[in-house]
Amino acid sequence: MAKVIIIGAGGVGSVVAHKCAQLPDVFNEIVLASRTESKCKAIAADLPRPVKTAQIDADDVAATTALLKAEQPDLVINVALPYQDLAIMDACLAAGVDYLDTANYEPPEEAKFEYKWQWAYQDKFTSAGRMALLGSGFDPGVTNVYTAYLKKHYLDEIHYLDIIDCNDGDHGQPFATNFNPEINIREVTANGRYWSNGDWQETGPLEENRSFDFPAGIGPKQIYLMYHEELESITKHLPEIKRARFWMTFSDNYLKHLEVLGNIGMTSIEPVEFEGKEIIPLQFLKALLPDPASLGPLTKGKTCIGCIARGVKDGVEKTYYIYNICDHEECYAEVKSQAISYTTGVPAMIGAKMMLERKWAGAGVWNMEQLDPDPFMEDLNKYGLPWQVVELNEQTGMED
Repeated sequence: MAKVIIIGAGGVGSVVAHKCAQLPDVFNEIVLASRTESKCKAIAADLPRPVKTAQIDADDVAATTALLKAEQPDLVINVALPYQDLAIMDACLAAGVDYLDTANYEPPEEAKFEYKWQWAYQDKFTSAGRMALLGSGFDPGVTNVYTAYLKKHYLDEIHYLDIIDCNDGDHGQPFATNFNPEINIREVTANGRYWSNGDWQETGPLEENRSFDFPAGIGPKQIYLMYHEELESITKHLPEIKRARFWMTFSDNYLKHLEVLGNIGMTSIEPVEFEGKEIIPLQFLKALLPDPASLGPLTKGKTCIGCIARGVKDGVEKTYYIYNICDHEECYAEVKSQAISYTTGVPAMIGAKMMLERKWAGAGVWNMEQLDPDPFMEDLNKYGLPWQVVELNEQTGMED
């Protein structure tokens, strides 16, 4: 029996709350906290059992520490903004509480996706005897565990890794993002980067692309090379990897809107003066776009996220594809969220479950691929994200 505080009441926070509430034997008590408590109360009203709500500014370390000391949870599940990771980690250390998040820290003033800020907390969490689990979403998160699972059961060494994320959903809106618009657009407009032979190679934003034929009737889609944070941790912890890349699908409509918005400066994070006040164009754009949580009842179609790993087993070269198919409408029917929030929220709940059940335990700061993949993979099948592994014997278009 354990108590958790979930910080964040967006689409992912809602999924995490729903999935935790479904497992009262693991998550005995739940507190849902956010800057806007009314959002927490709206989520709580839809849950199958009572949960407590609280108002908290996660940037305020002292206030967050006070909340944690008052509530005394076993674990904080951080699904707030990535800018707030370090403040919440500081509060967890001050209050003596374990920590979990779904995305690495980003400095607000720069689109920089690195683990260095959080890895720097290694000694602090080790000395405190507390555990911090980083990136327990889908990508990062499940993709890290997929990689570890293939390494444990299918390949002696992984030499080439491609993480491929497809959203084939349609929400019918002229332009919208499936998760926080500010984070999404910062990510998409950043330079691409991939690991190759011991060093990082850089490309222009969405410069490299190709077609990939997805399973489950999704079919061929154009995929674009991006940088994603799991590449940094996976290549650190699996040093035999010669090349690792991350790819994502985007519709032509999305890319055209993004191009126009970029051309007129609306995707910039540099402050501009407007009527005597400084504003960030991207934050203003976020206020104009549909709330991702509102897309749930509108979105139809599927997602497919997985890893293609090529390496050797008993001296023979092998290639495996491990992936999940998720249906937007089925997700909404279960937890009133579309599949993008669902595929992030379910792994956050499972990561928390692993920690609370002590299947994943240890002081310090951990990435997902460092831990035993088997119990996590078992729970993915139990709690809504079933996966499959297929051996690929033909060319996939990812070999170069």
